[in-house]
Amino acid sequence: MRQIPKLGKRIKTLSVNLLLDDPDDPSNAIVSINAGAGGTEAQDWAEMLFRMYSRWVEQRGYKADIIDFQPGDEAGIKSVTFTTNGRYAYGYLKAEKGVHRLVRISPFNASGKRHTSFASVFVYPELNNDIVVDVDEKDLRIDVYRASGAGGQHVNKTSSAVRITHLPTGIVVQCQQEKSQHRNKEMAMKVLKARLYEVEKQKQNEKMQEMHDSKGDIAWGSQIRSYVLHPYQMVKDHRTNLEIGNVNAVLDGALDDLIEKTLISGKA
Repeated sequence: MRQIPKLGKRIKTLSVNLLLDDPDDPSNAIVSINAGAGGTEAQDWAEMLFRMYSRWVEQRGYKADIIDFQPGDEAGIKSVTFTTNGRYAYGYLKAEKGVHRLVRISPFNASGKRHTSFASVFVYPELNNDIVVDVDEKDLRIDVYRASGAGGQHVNKTSSAVRITHLPTGIVVQCQQEKSQHRNKEMAMKVLKARLYEVEKQKQNEKMQEMHDSKGDIAWGSQIRSYVLHPYQMVKDHRTNLEIGNVNAVLDGALDDLIEKTLISGKA
């Protein structure tokens, strides 16, 4: 009898894996988290999301590597981009694309008022070496600058951080985590190619996406999930209507139920 719950979970996992039949699903994932408007509140929420995904990555036995980290002005983070390495990392994490909403009593406001914060999550498949994305050098603007980090860490006396702007699309990527400018440029190009690949893939799938509009739009600005800490505690996924009362467990990385429900529903 003790084996029944474990067996049920294994069957559910196998069922989800069968749904991950897109060629990109087995790939590593590149995840970007960006704080929304709202200054310190939103930046603190972005850091909470980063911690949540870091815990999930650890629990699954995956590995995460930070590519770019932009600390907040007073607390939290403005943005962070990291790779998640593990089989089906992209297949699972693609369910997290969209805007995440937090409702809580503000820890930064002495009046104790309830506050709503937003942060956006983008997920891209990491390209395999045998997939070629042509990037013309004349379409790029490359800027170098001094890296910065929380608490004075990783601060370079030389301009080793790299920012690349793809002029035709306006896509901007940056990397400052490596000591070498060459290595930062290499990592930034990797992210740029992944994003350009995703743009092209989206163009090819526009007609299919129109057919599946009823399944929900997963574009910038779409609110996919709310995390409510006050006046009650609940996480609700707006695509599947799944509600979980243990918010702290979710924020500690217990995302499997939310992710699997989204994948099974076909709304990822």
